[in-house]
Amino acid sequence: MHPFLKKLQQGPLLFDGGMGTLLYARGASSEQCLEELVVTRPGWVMEIHQSYAAAGADIVKTHTFGANRPRLERYGLGDRVRAFNFAAVKLVRDVREVAGRAIFIAGDIGPLGFRLPAPETPGYQRAEEAFREQISVLWEAGADLLLFETFGDLEELALGVQVAKEICDLPVVASVTYTEDGRTPAGQAPAQVVARLQAVGADVISTNCSVGPSQMLRTLKAAHDAAPEAMLCAMPNAGFPQRLEGRLSFPASPEYFARHVPLFLDQGAQLVGGCCGTTPMHTRLMRTALDKTLAGERYGGVIVLSPPAEATPDLQISSATDYAEEGAGPTSLLRKLQAGKFVISVEVDPPRGFTARKQIEGAKHAKAMGADAVNVADSPMARVRMGALSLCVQIQQQAEIETILHFTTRDRSLMGLQADLIGARALGVRNILALTGDPPGLGDNQSSTPVYDVDSIGLVRIIDKYNQGVDIGGREMGEKGDFTIAVACDPTRDDLADEVDRFQRKVGGGAHFTMTQPIFDPQRWLDFLAVYRERHGEFPVPVLIGVLPLQSHRHASFLHNEVPGITLSEEALERMRKAGSEGRQEGVRMAQELMLQLKESPHVQGVYLMPSFGRYELACQVLEALTPEERGG
Repeated sequence: MHPFLKKLQQGPLLFDGGMGTLLYARGASSEQCLEELVVTRPGWVMEIHQSYAAAGADIVKTHTFGANRPRLERYGLGDRVRAFNFAAVKLVRDVREVAGRAIFIAGDIGPLGFRLPAPETPGYQRAEEAFREQISVLWEAGADLLLFETFGDLEELALGVQVAKEICDLPVVASVTYTEDGRTPAGQAPAQVVARLQAVGADVISTNCSVGPSQMLRTLKAAHDAAPEAMLCAMPNAGFPQRLEGRLSFPASPEYFARHVPLFLDQGAQLVGGCCGTTPMHTRLMRTALDKTLAGERYGGVIVLSPPAEATPDLQISSATDYAEEGAGPTSLLRKLQAGKFVISVEVDPPRGFTARKQIEGAKHAKAMGADAVNVADSPMARVRMGALSLCVQIQQQAEIETILHFTTRDRSLMGLQADLIGARALGVRNILALTGDPPGLGDNQSSTPVYDVDSIGLVRIIDKYNQGVDIGGREMGEKGDFTIAVACDPTRDDLADEVDRFQRKVGGGAHFTMTQPIFDPQRWLDFLAVYRERHGEFPVPVLIGVLPLQSHRHASFLHNEVPGITLSEEALERMRKAGSEGRQEGVRMAQELMLQLKESPHVQGVYLMPSFGRYELACQVLEALTPEERGG
């Protein structure tokens, strides 16, 4: 099951609120294309997204409601469909990184802006292509679900849902707007709407816009009565707009909205949120109402509201796993490798903000699925993120699973390297992946200056000195460092001889195991192994092979052509192309097949999984191909 639908089965979720009125308040003009603001005024859009995330929204909509070709052509922007939709998703992804918690990204799709012609006509085909174009970009860019909203034409909405189901595997929320009489503008009743949308495969059937909470409640009840088993959603306007002093004003207060949350839930709503005129304050009080309702704090069907309390993360440390006091000797990870166990690690990228709740939840999920360790990247692609050591400590304390710290020489002087290693040892982080690190010019901080007093080979030698109980100058440390040292290798490089020779110098400095770049063909590893044996003899250390589950053909093509260090086989690219809308499932199957083949390859003693877009549940599905005995700590 898709992670969004699985989460929805566990309990109701909260959408964010309106976008347009908040943009107008910042100075946007009613004459301009609002969707263009994702590239001309991204700060405005991001501020609004951040406000909704801070208010407690579980789902944030991309600012792409009118970013389809027919609507953009009215402004002479028809060729910017890809640019606007991709940028819009990235803005929400950036907000999610800063929020540090699990937020779903809803790719927002509105009506095409023209009357849907009869099937088999050129106009109908134009509509199909417009939906296909926008959906494809939203899917590729990393949306978690698709929201079709504010549709008055049921057949146009049904067409959009059908296209989505044909080309991707994202869950679909299909939302109709109703008039005051409880019918669509074309006259369909809620029972007709529900039946039609169920027939085309909509996962959630919604109503939004046009009316306020009270009238929407009646429409929702009619839909629930017609199909009690259906998952429903309600996102009303903040009442009917009024024009005051040249601006639109909406009368429904946040408190009024919040009082309707338990009533919406009573009528089958699994998703609630707001539409035109709603603000982050509406969302904040709806969050409080939703939480109180789920906790049973109700009186006469209406909750008693109080100001929302600040969230306080659970920072308790389990006495069962105190890594800082583990004592001398090999780490648990090294003991498993020495015992011949097939070791599993899952990679986590630190957040760009101050909170790592999402990453910690991902680590807990990885542990539950049988992972032995979580490896934490160090500002990958030279993009500034929370310090990797800080996240390692939080994960070991709160998720109670061992970590592998990616440790680069890019940002640290020789003195800083040694000081940080001593600090890591004191904090109980003793598995170190020694890396040189991506140059700052590759990332988002062009003014940053690289250090590179030593490279990864020199770093391995420094750590090995600590393991002997002395520092790089030969001074006694009082005890041995007991670090487990990992190094990287890239079996996908064209010049394998050069890669093998450099790898040999790393291993010669004292490394205990190696972790590879992601590969998609077992032959890549066998070729690397053959060149090593030819030049240096028997391979010296266990290997954890990088496995990256692909999401779609576009995702595969992007990685192959635009991400340094990732090379896909032609077979992998072709399989993802043929998979079409089943790309996510095919990506997991390919990763499972690769893992099982690699288990039988020489020196391969584990894998480390690399989630794309922070989708830990998807990456961990790969582990379902192993027996319970093969995974489980």
